[in-house]
Amino acid sequence: MATIGIPGLILILIIALVIFGPKKLPEIGKAAGQTLREFKKSTKDLTEDVTDEINDAKNIVKGQENK
Repeated sequence: MATIGIPGLILILIIALVIFGPKKLPEIGKAAGQTLREFKKSTKDLTEDVTDEINDAKNIVKGQENK
């Protein structure tokens, strides 16, 4: 997948500015930031849950091996 680069980002910003207008653009940016933040938080929570389950399973197996 190719990278966008600075000229591509400028073009996207100009197109977004034309489509949404200068008043809506900050609101859209804020909503996108909140969505990304929530996605990252959910991903982190899910990863921690899976890691905890794996560690619990390892501890159970170690406990059975020591008997």
